[in-house]
Amino acid sequence: MKKRDNLLTVAIDSPAAAGAGTQAKFIAKEYNLLYLDTGKIYRFIANLKLQYQKKFNYKFINRKIKKIKFTDLSSKQLLNDEVATEASVIAKDKRIREIVKNFQTKCAYNPPKKFSGSVLDGRDITSVIMKDAKLKFYITANLKVRAKRRFNEFKKLKKKDYI
Repeated sequence: MKKRDNLLTVAIDSPAAAGAGTQAKFIAKEYNLLYLDTGKIYRFIANLKLQYQKKFNYKFINRKIKKIKFTDLSSKQLLNDEVATEASVIAKDKRIREIVKNFQTKCAYNPPKKFSGSVLDGRDITSVIMKDAKLKFYITANLKVRAKRRFNEFKKLKKKDYI
């Protein structure tokens, strides 16, 4: 894959709820970078599997990934428990991992021309997807802080389910 020259590429890795997503969004906005939460790709594919079980195969996934809009990745539907469970199952499939890796690499090194580069956060971003990123960060936070963040996110999601 040919890479665009003079891109600012930022890779952020972290454990869950450490604040990488928050920092990545801030960096993306500040420097006009494409932002991608890489875990959302697996959730997007899991949601496809739940919606289109009969059509769901590798060809179908490839077609949908090629047409993906980044707004598709911000759907609240991707945050539900059923999608999360399915995402953890499909993430073990080597062919799906390769499809996702190709998509992430394309986003990292060939973002739409309106962006000055990209910032990706998620697992293996610094060591697998963006090995040669211009900037790499590993963000962490105290375990109690991370647990409290996840608990508050969960409460907020569940509260909306009952309103």
